[in-house]
Amino acid sequence: MPPSNPLAALEALLFSSDQPLPLSLLAESLDLPPDQVAEALRELEAAYTARDAGVQLREIAGGHLLVTAPEHAEWVGRLLRGKKRMRLSRAALESMAIVAYKQPVTKSEIEAIRGVDSSAVLATLLERNLVTIRGRSKVVGRPLLYGTTQEFLDYFGLRDLGELPRPEELRALVAAREPEQLDMMEIEARPLGAAGALESVTLSELEVVAQVGSDLPTSSDQPHEVEPIGGDLDEAVAEELGREAGPRAE
Repeated sequence: MPPSNPLAALEALLFSSDQPLPLSLLAESLDLPPDQVAEALRELEAAYTARDAGVQLREIAGGHLLVTAPEHAEWVGRLLRGKKRMRLSRAALESMAIVAYKQPVTKSEIEAIRGVDSSAVLATLLERNLVTIRGRSKVVGRPLLYGTTQEFLDYFGLRDLGELPRPEELRALVAAREPEQLDMMEIEARPLGAAGALESVTLSELEVVAQVGSDLPTSSDQPHEVEPIGGDLDEAVAEELGREAGPRAE
């Protein structure tokens, strides 16, 4: 039976979740048609905008999530200063950028760009489910191919890969910063939870990813032809990275 006040019920569902909620799940939970829920989402978003609310409704990684409005992130950060989430190192952000902007990509291609062994970093990104195995390349040796995940989109607050910043967008972001804000590696970790300061904090990490991505060398090579792994995925990853890891294949 549908709720008597669908808009309020929808808001309650969004408030209760720290993960993006797909339209289909919201519709199922409210026992309402998807088009009616989509309209309610638009109404809710417009209502927050109209009253200059402290939260925003964002579409992220194929779902909908309530996040802190950027102008209020400082106050939320002060309140939740002791509750920190995982923080990615510079090496992880560099590797993440290469995967994001050049996927599907092999480990050797990542290392050719970075100039150092990337086994440990890739293993960490796989364990955190920010990177996944897409399959094997058909080139000699059939190396594994790496790509991003839905969790990657969620982590950086992106709707899809098309929202990754382009070089010109990055330059505009950096130009708007005060001089003391330009050290992009001074990154505050985002607190967990739907009330986390998502926009302002994740943006700094995303800027680092975009900075690396915008500086990547162009290649005339043809995109990889992807073929199935064949055999045990965890064993293939352990063999390539020299350690155990448990990625999810997509």
